[in-house]
Amino acid sequence: MATPIDHSRQKEYAFEMAASSIRFGPGCTKEVGMDMQNLGSKRVCVVTDKNVSKLDAMKQVHEGLARVGIEYTVYDRCRTEPKDSSIKEAIDFAKPYQPDAFLAVGGGSVIDTAKLMNLYTSFPDAEFLDFVNAPLGKGMPIPGKLKPLVAVPTTAGTGSETTGTAIFDLVEKKAKTGIAHRNLKPTLGIVDPLNTRTMPSAVHSSSGLDVLCHSLESWTAIPYHQRTPRPENPINRPAYQGANPISDIFSLQALRSTVKFLPRAVKDPEDHEAQSEMLLAATLAGVGFGNAGVHLCHGMSYPISGQNPGYKHKGYVTDNIIIPHGVSVAVTAPSVFRFTGASNPDRHLAAAEAFGVDISQVKKESAGEVLGEALAEFLVELGDQPRGLKDLGFKEEHIDDLVEGTIPQQRVLMLAPSLSTEIEEERGQLRQLFEQSMSY
Repeated sequence: MATPIDHSRQKEYAFEMAASSIRFGPGCTKEVGMDMQNLGSKRVCVVTDKNVSKLDAMKQVHEGLARVGIEYTVYDRCRTEPKDSSIKEAIDFAKPYQPDAFLAVGGGSVIDTAKLMNLYTSFPDAEFLDFVNAPLGKGMPIPGKLKPLVAVPTTAGTGSETTGTAIFDLVEKKAKTGIAHRNLKPTLGIVDPLNTRTMPSAVHSSSGLDVLCHSLESWTAIPYHQRTPRPENPINRPAYQGANPISDIFSLQALRSTVKFLPRAVKDPEDHEAQSEMLLAATLAGVGFGNAGVHLCHGMSYPISGQNPGYKHKGYVTDNIIIPHGVSVAVTAPSVFRFTGASNPDRHLAAAEAFGVDISQVKKESAGEVLGEALAEFLVELGDQPRGLKDLGFKEEHIDDLVEGTIPQQRVLMLAPSLSTEIEEERGQLRQLFEQSMSY
């Protein structure tokens, strides 16, 4: 009698590389009409928001589509940091129009909304929670191809133009969650540095911090071959697989570029080289984390955003009280990387070196401390950043709810080095991380 195989304990043995096609260059947005024509599209749903709808990127889209005579409609009610209600409203707009392709023009919130409009118009009979990440949703794999989606990012941050991930607030659960599957990724990302020139300094800053954490988290995630379980069918291999040799190249380069160019992009609105390099870094990091994944900073950021006690970020023009995603991610970073340092000192030291630290005399056991210190210094020098959760309005009594909002984020927590898989021990570790993140 053969011993039955326990698939849940089998470690992964392979990794996959998936990313959207990317076109990078100043002015390349004007090609978008021809792109839609080349994809065979006859009826396009353009997705944007009220702010971006007034910008030159949308002017290029209107002109490009009109030039080739493609019929289109515009949905411009995307919400910054989308909620399930705003996503459902967008889907309800798209379904009766029955587009044969989507064109997203905006930041990560717009592109993520367009991905989900595409998903639920391609599978109109699906329940909303069918594809949402478990345990908050059913976590079903997307069973087939979607319609073409072209993404034109106007912020340098999320890398959403390269990834199969879409994030939103599930309001009744007080948690950020999302859908992650390779079939969600855009067909083409049009990455045009001219489109980020209108970004306010505060948006450059917070979206750049998202790039910083994407690169750091994917660089320090558990190696792909340590992830369990190995999928029985390759369709179930997650997009977020753990650090791997190809993602490493993208993540480390994105980190180096962010450290060099983000402070310049934030301080000088006329520094077009720095803006262009940050947009490229966002795309590089998108390829890196889109295949390796993120871990604790992102897992902890979702309840921070979802449970905002009333913080409004300086320089953000929005009707809603939001903690910008990059701010909510970076606020725990100094504590997180102190905690993960022991898991792989060499990687943490290489990351510290990217911040300009002389690591020649640093002992391996100090790797996390040194990287945490370098990060805190970088954030302070960048300026206008909350110096911990206290500055966002959180108090000691909020910590339990923050911990409980983090625990369902297993899709990213499973990639966190040093984090226990035993639930009570994990709770204790998360509590300590939130306590340490109250100020830096």
